[in-house]
Amino acid sequence: MTVVLPIARRWFERTRIDDAITLLWEPHVIALMRCNIWHVRGRHRDLIIDTGMGVCSLVEELGELLDKPVTAVATHGHDDHIGGHHEFAEVIAHPLEAPLLQAGALTTLDIVAGWGADVVAMLAGSGYPMDAAYFVDALPAGYAFDQYRQQPARVTRLIDEGDVVDIGDRSFEVLHLPGHSPGSIGLWDAASGTLFSGDALYDGPLLDELAESNITDYCATMRRLMTLPVTTVHAGHDPSFGRGRLHELCRAYLRRRG
Repeated sequence: MTVVLPIARRWFERTRIDDAITLLWEPHVIALMRCNIWHVRGRHRDLIIDTGMGVCSLVEELGELLDKPVTAVATHGHDDHIGGHHEFAEVIAHPLEAPLLQAGALTTLDIVAGWGADVVAMLAGSGYPMDAAYFVDALPAGYAFDQYRQQPARVTRLIDEGDVVDIGDRSFEVLHLPGHSPGSIGLWDAASGTLFSGDALYDGPLLDELAESNITDYCATMRRLMTLPVTTVHAGHDPSFGRGRLHELCRAYLRRRG
Protein backbone atom coordinates (compact mmCIF):
# COMPACT_ATOMS: atom_id res chain seq x y z
CA MET A 1 0.00 0.00 0.00
CA THR A 2 1.32 3.44 -0.93
CA VAL A 3 1.27 5.96 1.90
CA VAL A 4 0.56 9.54 0.84
CA LEU A 5 1.08 12.33 3.39
CA PRO A 6 0.68 16.12 3.15
CA ILE A 7 3.59 18.10 1.73
CA ALA A 8 5.77 19.94 4.24
CA ARG A 9 6.73 23.42 3.03
CA ARG A 10 9.74 23.40 5.37
CA TRP A 11 11.27 20.42 7.10
CA PHE A 12 13.33 22.22 9.76
CA GLU A 13 12.60 25.19 11.96
CA ARG A 14 15.18 27.09 13.96
CA THR A 15 15.63 29.73 16.62
CA ARG A 16 18.76 31.55 17.74
CA ILE A 17 19.40 31.16 21.46
CA ASP A 18 22.42 33.49 21.70
CA ASP A 19 25.46 34.51 19.67
CA ALA A 20 26.84 30.94 19.75
CA ILE A 21 23.87 28.58 20.01
CA THR A 22 21.09 27.84 17.53
CA LEU A 23 18.29 25.33 18.09
CA LEU A 24 16.82 23.40 15.16
CA TRP A 25 13.92 20.94 15.18
CA GLU A 26 11.65 18.99 12.82
CA PRO A 27 8.04 20.19 13.31
CA HIS A 28 6.48 17.40 11.25
CA VAL A 29 7.98 14.62 13.39
CA ILE A 30 5.77 13.30 16.21
CA ALA A 31 6.49 14.79 19.65
CA LEU A 32 8.17 11.66 21.01
CA MET A 33 10.75 11.70 18.19
CA ARG A 34 11.15 15.46 17.71
CA CYS A 35 14.61 15.89 19.17
CA ASN A 36 16.41 19.16 19.73
CA ILE A 37 19.30 19.67 17.32
CA TRP A 38 21.89 22.08 18.68
CA HIS A 39 24.45 24.06 16.67
CA VAL A 40 27.20 25.56 18.83
CA ARG A 41 29.60 28.01 17.17
CA GLY A 42 33.22 27.90 18.30
CA ARG A 43 36.31 29.89 17.41
CA HIS A 44 38.05 26.99 15.64
CA ARG A 45 35.32 24.41 15.29
CA ASP A 46 31.55 24.08 15.57
CA LEU A 47 29.48 21.41 17.26
CA ILE A 48 26.28 19.78 16.11
CA ILE A 49 24.70 18.00 19.07
CA ASP A 50 22.30 15.31 17.81
CA THR A 51 20.89 15.34 14.28
CA GLY A 52 17.22 14.32 14.20
CA MET A 53 15.48 11.73 12.06
CA GLY A 54 17.46 12.06 8.84
CA VAL A 55 14.53 12.68 6.49
CA CYS A 56 16.16 15.78 4.96
CA SER A 57 19.75 17.01 4.80
CA LEU A 58 20.75 18.78 7.99
CA VAL A 59 23.92 20.11 6.33
CA GLU A 60 21.86 21.81 3.62
CA GLU A 61 19.55 23.32 6.24
CA LEU A 62 22.45 24.66 8.33
CA GLY A 63 23.87 26.32 5.23
CA GLU A 64 25.47 29.63 6.18
CA LEU A 65 25.96 28.56 9.81
CA LEU A 66 28.66 26.10 8.76
CA ASP A 67 31.72 28.22 8.01
CA LYS A 68 34.39 26.09 9.73
CA PRO A 69 35.04 22.41 10.53
CA VAL A 70 32.20 20.67 12.34
CA THR A 71 32.05 17.86 14.87
CA ALA A 72 28.74 16.00 15.22
CA VAL A 73 28.16 14.65 18.72
CA ALA A 74 25.65 11.93 19.57
CA THR A 75 24.35 12.23 23.12
CA HIS A 76 23.17 8.64 22.62
CA GLY A 77 22.26 6.28 19.79
CA HIS A 78 18.45 6.34 19.65
CA ASP A 79 16.77 6.71 16.27
CA ASP A 80 15.50 10.25 16.79
CA HIS A 81 18.98 11.63 17.56
CA ILE A 82 21.24 10.08 14.91
CA GLY A 83 19.56 10.37 11.52
CA GLY A 84 21.91 13.03 10.14
CA HIS A 85 25.28 12.05 11.60
CA HIS A 86 26.29 10.33 8.37
CA GLU A 87 26.58 13.77 6.73
CA PHE A 88 29.52 14.79 8.91
CA ALA A 89 33.18 13.79 8.59
CA GLU A 90 33.87 14.07 12.35
CA VAL A 91 31.46 12.11 14.55
CA ILE A 92 31.90 11.39 18.26
CA ALA A 93 29.92 9.10 20.56
CA HIS A 94 30.23 6.95 23.66
CA PRO A 95 31.56 3.43 23.00
CA LEU A 96 28.28 1.87 24.12
CA GLU A 97 26.28 3.99 21.66
CA ALA A 98 28.63 4.04 18.65
CA PRO A 99 27.39 0.70 17.22
CA LEU A 100 23.88 2.15 16.88
CA LEU A 101 25.17 5.06 14.79
CA GLN A 102 27.20 2.71 12.63
CA ALA A 103 24.21 0.41 12.04
CA GLY A 104 21.75 2.97 10.62
CA ALA A 105 18.96 1.27 12.53
CA LEU A 106 15.57 2.74 11.52
CA THR A 107 14.30 1.65 8.09
CA THR A 108 10.65 2.73 8.08
CA LEU A 109 8.45 5.65 9.06
CA ASP A 110 5.70 3.24 10.15
CA ILE A 111 5.75 3.22 13.96
CA VAL A 112 4.50 -0.31 14.64
CA ALA A 113 6.51 -1.82 11.80
CA GLY A 114 9.62 -0.06 13.07
CA TRP A 115 9.29 -0.81 16.78
CA GLY A 116 6.59 -3.40 17.38
CA ALA A 117 3.30 -3.17 19.23
CA ASP A 118 4.78 -3.95 22.65
CA VAL A 119 7.17 -0.99 22.52
CA VAL A 120 4.39 1.31 21.32
CA ALA A 121 2.21 0.23 24.25
CA MET A 122 5.06 0.86 26.70
CA LEU A 123 5.60 4.35 25.32
CA ALA A 124 1.90 5.15 25.57
CA GLY A 125 2.00 4.03 29.20
CA SER A 126 4.95 6.35 29.81
CA GLY A 127 2.88 9.39 28.92
CA TYR A 128 3.35 9.89 25.17
CA PRO A 129 0.35 9.97 22.79
CA MET A 130 0.92 7.03 20.45
CA ASP A 131 -2.23 7.17 18.33
CA ALA A 132 -0.38 8.21 15.14
CA ALA A 133 0.46 5.51 12.61
CA TYR A 134 3.66 7.15 11.38
CA PHE A 135 6.66 8.99 12.81
CA VAL A 136 5.79 12.01 10.64
CA ASP A 137 2.61 13.86 9.67
CA ALA A 138 3.98 15.24 6.39
CA LEU A 139 6.90 14.74 3.99
CA PRO A 140 8.97 17.04 1.77
CA ALA A 141 7.80 17.50 -1.81
CA GLY A 142 8.90 14.59 -3.97
CA TYR A 143 9.81 12.39 -1.01
CA ALA A 144 8.28 8.91 -1.12
CA PHE A 145 7.24 7.37 2.19
CA ASP A 146 9.02 4.08 1.50
CA GLN A 147 12.36 5.69 0.55
CA TYR A 148 13.18 6.47 4.18
CA ARG A 149 16.27 4.73 5.55
CA GLN A 150 18.60 5.98 8.25
CA GLN A 151 22.12 5.96 6.89
CA PRO A 152 25.00 4.53 8.94
CA ALA A 153 27.53 7.04 10.29
CA ARG A 154 31.27 6.55 10.72
CA VAL A 155 32.22 7.28 14.33
CA THR A 156 35.67 8.88 14.29
CA ARG A 157 36.20 9.41 18.02
CA LEU A 158 34.96 7.58 21.09
CA ILE A 159 34.37 9.69 24.19
CA ASP A 160 33.70 8.84 27.81
CA GLU A 161 33.56 10.38 31.27
CA GLY A 162 36.09 13.19 31.73
CA ASP A 163 37.03 13.62 28.08
CA VAL A 164 36.99 17.16 26.69
CA VAL A 165 35.47 18.47 23.47
CA ASP A 166 37.28 21.72 22.66
CA ILE A 167 35.97 24.13 20.02
CA GLY A 168 38.47 26.94 20.54
CA ASP A 169 36.87 29.53 22.79
CA ARG A 170 35.00 27.06 24.98
CA SER A 171 35.39 23.46 26.00
CA PHE A 172 32.89 20.86 27.13
CA GLU A 173 33.56 18.11 29.64
CA VAL A 174 31.94 14.81 28.78
CA LEU A 175 29.66 13.48 31.52
CA HIS A 176 28.60 9.84 31.35
CA LEU A 177 24.91 9.94 32.34
CA PRO A 178 23.51 6.41 31.98
CA GLY A 179 19.95 5.33 32.68
CA HIS A 180 17.95 6.23 29.61
CA SER A 181 20.58 4.32 27.65
CA PRO A 182 23.88 2.75 28.76
CA GLY A 183 26.12 5.28 27.01
CA SER A 184 24.10 8.47 27.34
CA ILE A 185 26.33 11.51 27.73
CA GLY A 186 26.02 15.18 28.53
CA LEU A 187 28.33 18.04 27.52
CA TRP A 188 29.14 20.35 30.44
CA ASP A 189 30.58 23.85 30.02
CA ALA A 190 31.55 24.77 33.57
CA ALA A 191 32.63 28.29 32.59
CA SER A 192 29.10 29.27 31.58
CA GLY A 193 27.13 26.72 33.62
CA THR A 194 25.64 25.28 30.43
CA LEU A 195 24.71 21.60 30.16
CA PHE A 196 23.64 19.84 26.98
CA SER A 197 21.89 16.90 28.61
CA GLY A 198 20.59 14.80 25.73
CA ASP A 199 17.89 12.46 27.01
CA ALA A 200 19.45 12.07 30.45
CA LEU A 201 17.12 14.89 31.48
CA TYR A 202 14.46 16.90 29.66
CA ASP A 203 11.22 18.59 30.71
CA GLY A 204 8.86 15.79 29.65
CA PRO A 205 8.08 12.13 30.41
CA LEU A 206 11.44 10.41 30.91
CA LEU A 207 11.80 6.97 29.35
CA ASP A 208 13.39 4.39 31.63
CA GLU A 209 11.61 1.19 30.57
CA LEU A 210 13.29 0.69 27.22
CA ALA A 211 15.07 -2.61 26.77
CA GLU A 212 18.42 -0.88 27.27
CA SER A 213 17.36 1.41 30.14
CA ASN A 214 18.40 0.99 33.77
CA ILE A 215 16.44 2.66 36.55
CA THR A 216 19.19 2.27 39.16
CA ASP A 217 21.63 4.04 36.86
CA TYR A 218 19.03 6.70 36.10
CA CYS A 219 18.60 7.44 39.80
CA ALA A 220 22.36 7.84 40.18
CA THR A 221 22.40 10.19 37.20
CA MET A 222 19.65 12.32 38.75
CA ARG A 223 21.58 12.62 42.01
CA ARG A 224 24.69 13.60 40.09
CA LEU A 225 22.92 16.24 38.01
CA MET A 226 21.66 17.92 41.18
CA THR A 227 25.26 18.56 42.25
CA LEU A 228 26.15 20.56 39.14
CA PRO A 229 26.17 24.38 39.40
CA VAL A 230 23.93 24.61 36.35
CA THR A 231 22.74 27.88 34.88
CA THR A 232 21.02 26.50 31.77
CA VAL A 233 20.11 23.02 30.55
CA HIS A 234 19.69 22.55 26.80
CA ALA A 235 18.04 19.15 26.62
CA GLY A 236 17.39 16.52 23.98
CA HIS A 237 13.66 17.37 23.86
CA ASP A 238 11.33 20.12 25.00
CA PRO A 239 12.27 23.65 26.17
CA SER A 240 15.49 24.60 27.92
CA PHE A 241 15.38 25.31 31.67
CA GLY A 242 17.45 26.46 34.62
CA ARG A 243 18.81 25.05 37.87
CA GLY A 244 15.56 25.30 39.78
CA ARG A 245 13.66 23.28 37.21
CA LEU A 246 16.53 20.77 37.00
CA HIS A 247 16.18 20.12 40.73
CA GLU A 248 12.39 19.80 40.44
CA LEU A 249 12.67 17.26 37.64
CA CYS A 250 15.37 15.22 39.37
CA ARG A 251 13.52 15.14 42.68
CA ALA A 252 10.28 14.16 40.97
CA TYR A 253 12.04 11.24 39.25
CA LEU A 254 13.69 10.11 42.49
CA ARG A 255 10.37 10.24 44.35
CA ARG A 256 8.86 8.02 41.68
CA ARG A 257 11.76 5.60 41.21
CA GLY A 258 14.27 6.06 44.00
